[in-house]
Amino acid sequence: MNKSFADKVIDFNQNLKYDGNLPDDFQVLNPYLDNPETMEVMQKFYEKYYNDSNRRKFIVGINPSRHGAGVTGVPFTDTKRLESVCGIKMESAHTHEISSVFMYDMIAEYGGAEEFYNDIYINSPFPLAIVRKTKTGWLNANYYDDKRLFDEVKDFMIDSLKKHISLHLDTSEVFILGKKNADFIAKLNKEAKLFDKMTVLEHPRYIQQYKLKDKQLYIDKYILALKK
Repeated sequence: MNKSFADKVIDFNQNLKYDGNLPDDFQVLNPYLDNPETMEVMQKFYEKYYNDSNRRKFIVGINPSRHGAGVTGVPFTDTKRLESVCGIKMESAHTHEISSVFMYDMIAEYGGAEEFYNDIYINSPFPLAIVRKTKTGWLNANYYDDKRLFDEVKDFMIDSLKKHISLHLDTSEVFILGKKNADFIAKLNKEAKLFDKMTVLEHPRYIQQYKLKDKQLYIDKYILALKK
């Protein structure tokens, strides 16, 4: 029996682990190991929206935040939107993540979650949360925050992107969130020849934090890029 897109994503997430080295002050968090309910809600989400074998466009984030996909297992989806938009309630955690607010406002204008997820798959080149030790405790980190960190995780990222692509993704054009992220994905792409064309979109967190008054322009920009 052929596996559906959902089955393949769930398999990928169930087998997700990072065994490589990390610089001393960094740690990788695996949401699926830390909270059994994360695995449950992630499965419900993909079974609801990806139970087919459609080819989809690929949006590439950076790496999950502890409060977004680091809790729900679903990229750019906090528990609020998982429940209010997707109808999937999470009992063990309650999170609000600003990137999720932008993403779901854009999804609503795209035509709603069903239409959006029917066309598009979102994930990250480093699909686990990364935290960095600081004087005040552990904080969210990006894979590109430190050259040593990027060098350690680079091969794992190429491997992860290849696994995402094998789900049945369109590689003729990829949509990268964030300019700095795009610079690093371009390095990986040069080495591994993953995508024909890279289109860069501003990261939802950047829009929500610094460009809120122009939010509608960015929503329009996303939809124009994704629907063409």
